[in-house]
Amino acid sequence: MEQVYANARVVLADRVIDGAVQVKNGLITDVSEGNGVPAGAEDFAGDLLIPGLVELHTDGLENHMQPRPGAHWPAVAAVIAHDNQLAASGITTVLDAIAIGALMDTSVRIKRLAEMVESLAEARAAGLLRADHLLHLRCEVSYEHLPEIFDTLADHEMLKLASIMDHTPGQRQFADVEHYKVYYQGKFKLNDAEMETFMRERRDDQIRFSDKHRRYIVDACRQRGISLASHDDATPEHVSKAVDDGVTIAEFPTTVDAARVSHENGIKVMMGAPNVVRGGSHSGNVSARDLAEHGYLDIVSSDYVPSSLLHAAILLSDTIERIDIASAIRAVTKNPADSAGLDDRGEITVGRLGDIVRVHLSPHHPVVRGVWRAGRRVA
Repeated sequence: MEQVYANARVVLADRVIDGAVQVKNGLITDVSEGNGVPAGAEDFAGDLLIPGLVELHTDGLENHMQPRPGAHWPAVAAVIAHDNQLAASGITTVLDAIAIGALMDTSVRIKRLAEMVESLAEARAAGLLRADHLLHLRCEVSYEHLPEIFDTLADHEMLKLASIMDHTPGQRQFADVEHYKVYYQGKFKLNDAEMETFMRERRDDQIRFSDKHRRYIVDACRQRGISLASHDDATPEHVSKAVDDGVTIAEFPTTVDAARVSHENGIKVMMGAPNVVRGGSHSGNVSARDLAEHGYLDIVSSDYVPSSLLHAAILLSDTIERIDIASAIRAVTKNPADSAGLDDRGEITVGRLGDIVRVHLSPHHPVVRGVWRAGRRVA
């Protein structure tokens, strides 16, 4: 089957051209310049034609599994709803970020972890999903049962990325303990005394488990060739440890120094699209736009708002002088794909998957007008 998408502003890896893209049997077979619209072609009417967005870190499935406290949703239905939201946002490849470890054992992350992975695999195998779903395991190194749970998933065929997290109060994302208190006291509805006990227990867990669990996860990923990410690096010392561990992605560094040192060491810096859209971090950490101004931003993730991924890319190209539209789109397509070892997608070039998104740039907000995965329209 052959499709032609014509009269488009085609965003290539390094520039934008007026032209057309041909897809045959799921692969891009031709990219040409010119404004003509051949018979039978899809007329983009001057809209952007970009690669399908590639998302490395979204934990949105958790919210669909439990849309309200105590309201557990059927697992496959939750996966399909989650997938629909992603595809409508232009995301054609997603590494669902499944957390191993939580700060409360009653969390949906713990109670339904296996069910989330099983339902993703089931829906994927049954052809129910619009986007291509893969796995990103978020490994909370201070969690007591991390190694045994990781072992049950380490050889899963969908696993492409593992990240090393440590949400102990007073460091990394929550170097400011007051921010930690505001976030978790509100989330878990704890009084002041309960919050103090909670923080003491989390610090004790770090002392008991963090170092040995980090070593365990790093070694297990190296043995299997699984890409590694660090999470919330705040200091050059954190980055030095990441370099020693063979980390290739720095997720959400919290300071300019950590992002700079990561960049200098060849580690790709990823920041959240909500940070870009809102103009700052919800945790009071470094602004993604500031990192972009310094040239330290390589990858953008939608994190907790799927529609923010495209929105952030367009905002970066509109507001950061050093970032043009091609490099902004690269941060949400080619760069994340390459960093996860997905070299068959993320770029409009011959031989890559025909994952294509039509984007209309309205004065208010970028609008997704069509999404195709491997040449098949999915939104």
